[in-house]
Amino acid sequence: MIEARETFECFGSQCVVIVSGEDSRSGASAERAALLAREQLLAWHDQFSRFIASSELSRLNANTEWTVAVSPMMGRLLAAVAAAGALTNGLVDATQTGELERAGYRHSLQGGVPLPMALDLAPARRPAKAAAWPRWAELMVDTAAGTVIRPPGVRVDSGGLAKGLFADELAARLGRHSAFVVGCGGDLALGGEAGVRRAVNVESPFDGSTLQTFAYARGAVATSGIGRRSWLDENGAPAHHLLDPSTGRPAYTGIVQATALAPTALLAEARAKAALLAGPRKAEQWLPDGGVVVYDDGAHDVFGPTVRGADERIPARV
Repeated sequence: MIEARETFECFGSQCVVIVSGEDSRSGASAERAALLAREQLLAWHDQFSRFIASSELSRLNANTEWTVAVSPMMGRLLAAVAAAGALTNGLVDATQTGELERAGYRHSLQGGVPLPMALDLAPARRPAKAAAWPRWAELMVDTAAGTVIRPPGVRVDSGGLAKGLFADELAARLGRHSAFVVGCGGDLALGGEAGVRRAVNVESPFDGSTLQTFAYARGAVATSGIGRRSWLDENGAPAHHLLDPSTGRPAYTGIVQATALAPTALLAEARAKAALLAGPRKAEQWLPDGGVVVYDDGAHDVFGPTVRGADERIPARV
């Protein structure tokens, strides 16, 4: 069986598309499908990046009208932002663009402050809470009309929710191939008609070692953490991109990374973020299908079915 692989930089991180076998209906080759998926992800990057002034997202955020025409995919993203806010009781809030910018996340970041240094400088740990006046609740998407209604000034950061949404969309397109993996910077969607089980490794944000391996054939895995995108703000305080909605400041909850398993990548992304932001006492409730939580001291907990390494029953590795 031919396996095609495309690995490339996108969304400020590495993306991968793996496709095996022809499409059972159209006959499209694995190579062609993987290439088209790569091209689509790169196009979505240009459409949804808040760091590109001409992107649809930037133009939407700058629009001063209450009602704005949006593309179908933008409408889906905005609906996902509202749904994630409601699902997580306000913990996952993608309308904090202004707060991200004030924390120092004004452009795409590479590298950053080492995680142990950031944790040494970080404030006392506390679980995040919802904002008193959540802006995500003011997003109203009219799918039939192709519009969004929201108060001017409500700005959206695409972030992880967009990557989960895109992984799910490509998973739907690739579902008639024998097997596929779509990886969007920490969000994975897996599937295919052959039911190929893959070993999905969860790495430590401290040293890159493998903490746990999940055997997965269909579904999604998402990891959210503070280890890769971190910096010192203008006051010399450590900062990262996961904010406490109640304060608008980077959240230091006692958890540095959370991985969630779910039926879809979008749901896995929301669960992973909620688990990290909820803190150690409540993280597990956000991982009903399993996952991994890594704490400040490097210790970790595993929830759900796992394997402790690849064996002959797991023929492929992401």
